[in-house]
Amino acid sequence: MVRYHGRRAAVLENDDLRVTVLEEGGHIAEICDKATGINPLWTPPWPTMEPSHFDPGVHTAYGDGVDATLLAGIMGHNLCLDIFGGPSPEEAAAGLPVHGEASLARYDVNRSGNVLTLQASLPLADFEVERRLELNGRVLRIEESVHNPSGVDRAIGWTQHVTLGPPFLRKGVTQFRTSSRRSKVFETTFGAADYLIPGAEFEWPMAPTSSGGRADLRLYTNAEASSAYTAHQMDPGLESAFFVAFDPEARLAFGYVWRQADFPWMGIWEENHSRTQPPWNGSALTRGMEFGASPFPESRREMIERGRLFGAPTFRWIPAGTRVTVEYRATLRHADAIPETLEPFST
Repeated sequence: MVRYHGRRAAVLENDDLRVTVLEEGGHIAEICDKATGINPLWTPPWPTMEPSHFDPGVHTAYGDGVDATLLAGIMGHNLCLDIFGGPSPEEAAAGLPVHGEASLARYDVNRSGNVLTLQASLPLADFEVERRLELNGRVLRIEESVHNPSGVDRAIGWTQHVTLGPPFLRKGVTQFRTSSRRSKVFETTFGAADYLIPGAEFEWPMAPTSSGGRADLRLYTNAEASSAYTAHQMDPGLESAFFVAFDPEARLAFGYVWRQADFPWMGIWEENHSRTQPPWNGSALTRGMEFGASPFPESRREMIERGRLFGAPTFRWIPAGTRVTVEYRATLRHADAIPETLEPFST
């Protein structure tokens, strides 16, 4: 184990990339290009801590909301399981955090060569989760499995909460491409500086603004402050889904590719200095590219009652006594221009 921003972590490394994974929460905190020293993933502007050390009566700098425990430890790419969104009041009283237990659990971490294996139990969800990370050249391959040992079929949320931040993410500079198709704006107020029409449906990438214009989501905003969330259906006609982000000054392209059938949705979360409550304090610049089984962050009941959007399911079933496995890949490469696609998943 090593220390990364004061957190216990494990590292995979080769001549091109350094990948750092946190023991508590299992977050992929860093996928760093060693030539430039740039990590596209978000490191919060506040100091984080191990979730097991968090005490809401003591660590008040992270706020007093149900999300405080998550915000105390969040970094980079975290796994949302078995919900994507907030718990119900009853679930919160039972101890279930925002986005589920997987982002807070302590993982058993084992390394063999260029492979890290992480395993954790989620007692409230009654799930077992395993992640296997393998680094080859400029590609990080992640195999992720969820085991439902119970005798009950379970409807779950399962989302890869990939968040980008500075220095890779910059206003009016960072570019994006994705295999998105039909899209929809978050249906109610999302933040203090919303600029898109709530509930509006549109075709990627032109999102309707409340001022009557259109925002091109292929370029990060240059606004002084903004907040937004949009849900995007990955093209159901393609086997593979992807997103790619590009820093034209560093000439770095960063992206993920996955099977569309595994994760048919991607949410784009924008937080641009709009949240003034602790721990945000108006200091955060992020863009989440959150691909998963659900279009919106919402409660379990809302997720199930929504059922489908644009004809696609909004949650995933884990049958009784079974293990479900998915695979996805991340890559960080040098490029002279933004790639319009990533290689198909099968290559």
